[in-house]
Amino acid sequence: MNEFLKKDPIAEGPFTPSWESLRSYTCPDWFRDAKFGIWSHWGPQVVPGQGDWYARHLYVQGHPQYYHHLRTYGHPSVHGHKDLIAAWKAERFDPESLMKRFVDAGARYFVAQANHHDNFDNWNSKHHRWNSVQMGPKKDIVGLWKAAAKKHGLPFGLTEHLSATYTWWVTNKFIDPEGPWAGVKPESYDPALQDLYLPHTQAEIDEAWRLHQKGERLPWYTANPYWHEVWFKRIKDLIDQHEPELLYTDGALPFDEVGRHIVAHLYNVLHKRHGAHLGVYNQKDKSPDVARIGVFDIEKGQAETAETTPWQTDTCIANWFYDVRAPFKTPKQIAETLVDIVAKNGNLLLNVIQLPDGSLNEEASHLLDRLAAWMKVNGEGLHGTRPWSAAAEGPSRFVQKARFEEKPVEWTSSDFRFTARGPAVYAFQMKYPDDRMAYVRRLGKQAGPVKAVSVLGAQAPVRWRQEEDCLVVHLPAQKVCEFLPCLKIEMG
Repeated sequence: MNEFLKKDPIAEGPFTPSWESLRSYTCPDWFRDAKFGIWSHWGPQVVPGQGDWYARHLYVQGHPQYYHHLRTYGHPSVHGHKDLIAAWKAERFDPESLMKRFVDAGARYFVAQANHHDNFDNWNSKHHRWNSVQMGPKKDIVGLWKAAAKKHGLPFGLTEHLSATYTWWVTNKFIDPEGPWAGVKPESYDPALQDLYLPHTQAEIDEAWRLHQKGERLPWYTANPYWHEVWFKRIKDLIDQHEPELLYTDGALPFDEVGRHIVAHLYNVLHKRHGAHLGVYNQKDKSPDVARIGVFDIEKGQAETAETTPWQTDTCIANWFYDVRAPFKTPKQIAETLVDIVAKNGNLLLNVIQLPDGSLNEEASHLLDRLAAWMKVNGEGLHGTRPWSAAAEGPSRFVQKARFEEKPVEWTSSDFRFTARGPAVYAFQMKYPDDRMAYVRRLGKQAGPVKAVSVLGAQAPVRWRQEEDCLVVHLPAQKVCEFLPCLKIEMG
């Protein structure tokens, strides 16, 4: 065992850091009932409005974000990431009003970003001065989010991206090979700033530069034990201060036994506080032995078929951080994705991007309003449901041909996705039928007798009949919602 693990023991409880103990994990009902969570992926990298990974790329000559930084703020030798931190004020951040909007849009858990790969902590970090209480906003962003979530009765989660920071951010030591600043070191070489920019060795910098020239990157996780200890102390402090019901790692379980100690600590802290197992740990390694320690997460994609255990997709409405160039997903696409995921025993965690001041732009507000109107009608068919004996019917389905690919599906009115609660089956029609007819093949007489049929949101009874090979339903002439109507079928 690492010496620092012996000096800083984890909470006692039903879990130990062994694989055997962690693989006894079962997903708590709150997560299975929730189905839909909203995520604030927000930090100082939002300031330039140029999207994700800005802190990495502003030091890489030739990258578009490097040129944006150079021509907007100056060369990284005089204006670096520390200055973006100072510029992030979050002056219009109103977590309570935002949380109400998220709940109205159907969110049943909320997740905040604790830190990104840029080595900045969004809470009053005990082990790191580069945090949102001491710098930038001068606010405990995580604490404010948690208070708002709990006021609205939502389970609270946090995402940590710190585990990959050491190798992800070695680019801050890159030196321009050509041009007016050729050979000029960025501010990241300043010894007084190494707690932010990290004490990379020259060998690590040289190897990162060699791989960069080949179009490759260093491994996601470093083998450097220094970083394993830094990560452990800061994430343990995060858990101790804020006790999240969900912790998400942006990658696979980090650093083997060190990561296992963090997961066991999370579960035991919550068990001690609540007297029950409430914890969810998200990571992205689907191998059975690892996935069993928590809830497997798929970034910007999803399972193509139903899974036997709960899982999660995390995605965003546009780019991960606010990007003035990025198109937004439509409310219809998000509703379609959510329904398809829930039918397959999954949850959707959706990042609703904020502006640097903490507010939402018109597009994000419009999207939430339309989701709220749809969810008010159809939420019954999602929240608290479980998978039915069949997840899907019809010719169309989500297929992911490349990593992070989320192409909209061209649904037909013959496509249905199913959920269930007790004797009720909910059938979402994935395209609103022009003729207002639904023909559900899986609910013919072979499925058993149907006692009653209704359409969520309809003000009057609907006509229906159960044939040998099909349930035929006449939807109301007037649309009950903007997209994806839901049939409620009560089995006899």
